[in-house]
Amino acid sequence: MLYLALSNASVYAPIMFAGSFLIAFLSIKLFMKVLPKDHGRDFAVNGQLSEGKPRGAGIIMITSFVLCAALFVPFTAETAIYMVLIYAAMLTGFFDDAAQKPWGELKKGLLDLVISIGVTVCFLMNNSTDINIFGYSFHIPVVIFALLSIILVWASINVTNCCDGVDGMCGTLSIVTLLLFILHGLPTTERVLSDILIMTLIAYLWFNSSPSKLLMGDAGSRALGVFLAIVSLRSGDPFLFIAFASMIIVDGGLGLLKLSCRRFLKMKSFMENIRTPLHDHWRKNLGVSDTQVVLRFAAIELVIGAALLYII
Repeated sequence: MLYLALSNASVYAPIMFAGSFLIAFLSIKLFMKVLPKDHGRDFAVNGQLSEGKPRGAGIIMITSFVLCAALFVPFTAETAIYMVLIYAAMLTGFFDDAAQKPWGELKKGLLDLVISIGVTVCFLMNNSTDINIFGYSFHIPVVIFALLSIILVWASINVTNCCDGVDGMCGTLSIVTLLLFILHGLPTTERVLSDILIMTLIAYLWFNSSPSKLLMGDAGSRALGVFLAIVSLRSGDPFLFIAFASMIIVDGGLGLLKLSCRRFLKMKSFMENIRTPLHDHWRKNLGVSDTQVVLRFAAIELVIGAALLYII
């Protein structure tokens, strides 16, 4: 492992950053041609523009991330389990991407629940249930913490997945979220893993920025959701996820809220004038371009996160 050979930080850091980017970049460039092709989405704004593009690039992106993590990060048992669960989320997304008929919501929801429980159990076996909120420490009973953690991971997977509908959006917003957590402060392992994932996402955005040449698909977005939740838990202040991933939550969460209210509460006219995900409302109803949507959502998320960091 390179982290054993490179004890000098001034040498280790540049190699880690450059190596993570190059491994991801070259892997995507080499293997993108073997990915399944997108069939287009009639229900999505400009969905026909995705037809024929390689889809499921998350399998390359997340595999590169895990390999780089093994090279540059000393794994504990806890970290290794997290990597397995992240990879499992990627595989469930990739098999859905590659399927001729998309998986049903129930099947995907149950798989997300299993992964959420796995992350929660692993965290509780290795960490306390003390959390910080605005500098104040609180102890949360294990049962309550477990329920909140499962909800956090499950929600993170799904809102991150829902916001992946515009070229460059999911990757850009995830980078902003990770940078905000890094600025707030993370344990060393999560800090380095976040650095590696940011480099991986930058390599992916090289090909995915508008107009994109390939799509991460559920394979990438679901795995990103798991990692963002893990970083949130390990930060010691999981409620920061609400601010640091604010536009991911709003963009993807409004669609989940709308669907839930209409399906389960029979509120058929709920949010009838708002197209979801919200990025489709901005593009179709407000006439905002793809690039403007990405930059404005990222700017809003950055401002909200930076303001909270200043308050803290």
